[in-house]
Amino acid sequence: MTYSEFTKRAKRFMRERLSLTDYTDVQAASANIRSNIPFRGPNIYILFVAIVIASVGLNVNSIPVIIGAMLISPLMSPIIGFGLGLGTNDTDLLLQSLKNLGIMFVISLLASTLYFLATPLETDNPTELLARTNPSVYDVLIAFFGGIAGILELSRKEKGTVLSGVAIATALMPPLCTVGYGIANLNWHYAGGALYLFFINCIFIALATFLAVKYLRFPVVEERDGTSRRRIISYGLLILVVLVPSFFTAYSIVRENRFTTEARHFVKENQAIGGTYIYDYSTDMSVKPYTLTLRLAGEALSTEARAQLYANAEKHGISHAQILFADDATIEVRRLNEREIMRDWLASTEAQLRQRDDSIRALRQQLDAYKALVLPTEQISAELRAQWSSIDRITLARADSTVLLVISEKQAANHKKETLTHEDLARMEQWLAIRLNVPSVQVIKNN
Repeated sequence: MTYSEFTKRAKRFMRERLSLTDYTDVQAASANIRSNIPFRGPNIYILFVAIVIASVGLNVNSIPVIIGAMLISPLMSPIIGFGLGLGTNDTDLLLQSLKNLGIMFVISLLASTLYFLATPLETDNPTELLARTNPSVYDVLIAFFGGIAGILELSRKEKGTVLSGVAIATALMPPLCTVGYGIANLNWHYAGGALYLFFINCIFIALATFLAVKYLRFPVVEERDGTSRRRIISYGLLILVVLVPSFFTAYSIVRENRFTTEARHFVKENQAIGGTYIYDYSTDMSVKPYTLTLRLAGEALSTEARAQLYANAEKHGISHAQILFADDATIEVRRLNEREIMRDWLASTEAQLRQRDDSIRALRQQLDAYKALVLPTEQISAELRAQWSSIDRITLARADSTVLLVISEKQAANHKKETLTHEDLARMEQWLAIRLNVPSVQVIKNN
């Protein structure tokens, strides 16, 4: 096979694979697009349902609910109709598409604003709302290539499921409802960002449709003047105006992502500096320049360690002015010399000895108090019997400051008790008070 034959076969192969002529029906596609543009009948109810579903989904931060609103929204039809009218020089179709899109836009905006004014729900972390308030050039790419997929799907003879994916990728209803949320809550950052995203989607879906219509050679409406050329130029200028802010937004997103990535790597590499540990960190993108806050634990960061951290941060493109320290969890560690160590040891030992002496003294006092409470019953009994032989047994007891002595006498052989006189009892009281060193004694004779 010669080179020229190989080239011809390759061109024929690519032409067969890339050709769209045999797989598209531009007449049927044009009729289908035109029939779905008018905002009447079922489209009115479908739009209302889509507004409610999208607003609820944003309010409760539910991705599946928001996707459902994207799938049923009729907003795509007038946008594709606008691109078709631009590509076929159909002024009537252009005006009709813009009119119906404007009506849908106003109704969606009013309905979503009223919903968010009336709803009692509030989301702590509205990630789905936030995702539609900071559009960039990446959203431009999504809208453009989604629009191409959409018009190709509408143009081919055998329809598939591409339109569902296009509706999800090029979201139109959620940004509009986010604008309503911003207006209802007087949050102009949300409202402006979401409105910009909506315009990006509309313009670049229409642009993709225009280019596809030209490529597929849809039937063109003849015009008598050069309005078509002027219209294309005006539309091109509008695209440039919309593109410029998106590039700035994309640049900011790339910078934020880079700073976050470098901060994460920096913290991972420097998590332990001597006795200091970075247990957490946070980045703040709302200030210029961006800042990195390091939360420290362990020993307080020394001057040398701080300088080392600054030097390591510079390697990651983070200046020392961007680093903030939160060292509330650190402690000051003091290095001691030998004299200070000995002095602290002696002070600690002295304190321990003093504590031991206090404990011994307290135990002795408790022992003395216990001994004072215990009465020598057996000893007193023996001494009393030595003085009064008629005593059989005694009982000693305390009643506050008085000692009670209960005496029982022996039974005599003639069955008569030897009786202790009152004088004996009085002598016993005096003797026992001196013997036990107590203020008073009371003797009770047990007959």
